[in-house]
Amino acid sequence: MTRQPAPSELQQPSISSVFLAFFRLGITAFGGPAMVTYIRKMAVEHKGWLDSAIFDDGVALCQAIPGATAMQVAAYTGLRIRGASGALAAFVGFGLPAFFLMMILSALYVSTSELLPVKALFLALQAIIVAMIAYATVSFGRTSLKHWIHVLIAGIAAVLFIAGLHPVVVIVLAALLGITLLPTPDKKQEIPVTTLPRPEKSVLMLIFIAVVFFALLYLLQPDLFALATTMAWIDLFAFGGGFAALPLMFQEVVIVHSWLDSATFINGLALGQVTPGPIVITATFVGFLSYGFWGGIVATIAIFIPSFLFVVGTVPYYDRLRSSQLYQKIFQGILFSFVGLLLSVTIKLALVVPWSWFPGLLAAGAFLFLFLGTEILWVVIVGIGIAVIMFIIVH
Repeated sequence: MTRQPAPSELQQPSISSVFLAFFRLGITAFGGPAMVTYIRKMAVEHKGWLDSAIFDDGVALCQAIPGATAMQVAAYTGLRIRGASGALAAFVGFGLPAFFLMMILSALYVSTSELLPVKALFLALQAIIVAMIAYATVSFGRTSLKHWIHVLIAGIAAVLFIAGLHPVVVIVLAALLGITLLPTPDKKQEIPVTTLPRPEKSVLMLIFIAVVFFALLYLLQPDLFALATTMAWIDLFAFGGGFAALPLMFQEVVIVHSWLDSATFINGLALGQVTPGPIVITATFVGFLSYGFWGGIVATIAIFIPSFLFVVGTVPYYDRLRSSQLYQKIFQGILFSFVGLLLSVTIKLALVVPWSWFPGLLAAGAFLFLFLGTEILWVVIVGIGIAVIMFIIVH
């Protein structure tokens, strides 16, 4: 009698199918973490690749580790379906549409940024970006800072960031303040047990490839090596999703390395908002404007390497780490420092925008609608529409 295949065998897709499914999702991947819902509908409800409980485990874990959450959920889904190769297919497929579009927009920006209509458009987008980061500061602060010690750590971090201290130093100091000032939890945090696979040989191969990537850059292109290592460490400390990487990126790109000025960086953030995919795709813009075509490619690869390796390599052991009382204090200290980082970046970016009544009104309106729960994408689209109408009226 011929053996009937099990349901899991019937549902296991090919690597190319995984890639194409996530590539199609990536084309319309607006909304950042909101895309997790669409990944769930595709992988769990429509295709039956994963059980809902296993998918939910992955979402919880991806929210707890640094990196762009939606990208990591894509990698996690691929990991559970087809191992490390499936994770890579899903991760790359999901991010490629945003990369292609940002490379095109970066090239167009270089040739059109001095045109009057483009300047007017980006002035409006700069005002919206300031409102967006200001709202993130308020929102993140309200949910994270519950005690005067939390406010103190965030305030110290904000002052140090504004003073120009290197972000790594500030983050380390925040972690030390967390260990010193925060009370030790009464009991270890209860973490649900997951059934993630242990790292396999292909994961070790991916880590080896990443090491070779950085080593070759160090030997052949020191400037690109500096760009790559900077983007990688930004992603490494992006707790809270891709948006948490933006203040760090601003600090490194504008303040530490002076690759771009503040106004140009804000324009890159604006382009990152109107493209599908994670907001950290702004790294492509930074790399392209700093070092051309290859800079865009290197920056993009580097900004996603830690996120990907966290999922495929360290997620299976993360539950034990999260249950550590020492880790909880370190994590909280770093988390509070991000509120200070957001505040410092809001102030620095606001000082760059050439304010008048129109960008001021636009920023206030954007902040209000974000506060009322409007999605960022719609705020950006409406803001662009208003800017276009105003330009036509004035000119």
